[in-house]
Amino acid sequence: MHRIGVISGDGIGPEIIAEGRKVLDAAADRYHFGIEWQEFDLGAERYLRTGQLLTEEDLTSLSQCRAIYFGAIGDERVKPGVLEKGILLALRFYFDQYVNLRPVKLLQGVWTPLAGKTPADIDFMVVRENTEDFYVGIGSRFRGRERKELEVVRELYQLRFSLDAESDAEEIAYQIGVISREGARRVLRYAFDLASRRRRKLTSVDKANVLTDVYGLWREVCAEEARSYPGVSVEYNFVDAITMWFVKNPEWFDVVVTPNMFGDIITDLGAMVQGGLGLAPGGNINPTGTSMFEPIHGSAPKYRGMGIANPFATIWAGSMLLDHLGEHVAAAAVLTAIEQSILAGITTRDMGGNSSTSGVGDAVARLVSLS
Repeated sequence: MHRIGVISGDGIGPEIIAEGRKVLDAAADRYHFGIEWQEFDLGAERYLRTGQLLTEEDLTSLSQCRAIYFGAIGDERVKPGVLEKGILLALRFYFDQYVNLRPVKLLQGVWTPLAGKTPADIDFMVVRENTEDFYVGIGSRFRGRERKELEVVRELYQLRFSLDAESDAEEIAYQIGVISREGARRVLRYAFDLASRRRRKLTSVDKANVLTDVYGLWREVCAEEARSYPGVSVEYNFVDAITMWFVKNPEWFDVVVTPNMFGDIITDLGAMVQGGLGLAPGGNINPTGTSMFEPIHGSAPKYRGMGIANPFATIWAGSMLLDHLGEHVAAAAVLTAIEQSILAGITTRDMGGNSSTSGVGDAVARLVSLS
């Protein structure tokens, strides 16, 4: 019996999570395990109603679940960033979900914008560090009239800008990126372990030629960890180069590991390579704690309640969740069923089909039951 926390969230979130749960329930019936769903009322509606984002009671209850199934967050009635930082990012940091795992895999029957590339060419994993880098939230903004603070920042970072105490026209903003040796080591170790179970190739991404301190440490730790994995070949790519090679030669990659900010950017490129955001799942993983699985797209509030949202990314995230829980055969069956549904033309309109959100969920659940 697996206890899974459910956060449907905002916009299309409740619709796509409903289909994901339908498929996972079918997998549980077919492969003889149990799921105990525990729902949590987190998102815009509760925030607008009570002013609460994420309480200690919520976190205590969620910590009793090995996995969280997350829909989408964001609402036009709430200032951008409030819900995302107050719920989604707060969960990642609270549960120390230091691995963001993103499969970039082209399924049979899915169109890719890369001419001449097939599913045999596009099948790799991106491991993104999920708790450090420029996302630690250390930064500020200063105007010219705040002369004392500006002088401190200018001296500390040896910056060159004018100071006019009578005006606020001169303004600076700064953001500090932080990478710790242990933070880099643990996510790199996860990536090496993953590569050793796949095709034994790891590509590390950084910008150590310019940001030499922060990403120099990352590259140094990667080289240290590589010595413990002699069977895994290692390459180093700068982030600007990786964007070119994702497009030109995606077949080069097996496991790509990257600091937080670069991972945030290149995984969206990966989503397009594999056919679009409607087919892009992700996992926020703490290997020994509570992990969270979600589609990487947003809440698309303008499509709420229309029954046209694509649930494939959410269902695929459910497959990743099952795999994380050790239900490997069931997880593989769910992914196969997604591919069979696509090949049969049972897709939503963003993929050229005419099926509804629930129609796609019904089809995938039925295929899992027959697997």
